Amino acid sequence: MSEKAADRVRETMDAMYHSESRRVLAILIRLLGDFDLAEEALHDAFAAAVDQWPRDGVPANPRAWLISTGRFKAIDGIRRRDRFNTPLEEIADRLASDADDSSEVDENVVEDDRLRLIFTCCHPKKWKRCPKARCMERMLPKVSVLY
Repeated sequence: MSEKAADRVRETMDAMYHSESRRVLAILIRLLGDFDLAEEALHDAFAAAVDQWPRDGVPANPRAWLISTGRFKAIDGIRRRDRFNTPLEEIADRLASDADDSSEVDENVVEDDRLRLIFTCCHPKKWKRCPKARCMERMLPKVSVLY
């Protein structure tokens, strides 16, 4: 790959990280059911992109590629840890079956995942610990009108 092409790939990866990482993280949280695991999977997916995209080119749908790669990296990690922690076998099986359910990402689902993440983080039970989350108290009636 030429140097100009490699620069374009790097720029694309930077843009993807800044514009899509929150969406990808929200979807991975929904798919994996664990914030820490999803964040680790997100970073593993971007690390894989840094290695693979300059060599093979940017995929047609980079966000879907990142989500799939992150999910598969998380499943691999769960299976690796399964040798040491047997109860995680159920989680790995559930994630593997979920991986087969959908291969494409629906744009509307992405938006709902981000909204679900906002509501999860700003749940009223957390308002005492996070006063900034009280802004949701004013926004909730406006958001409920939209849906």
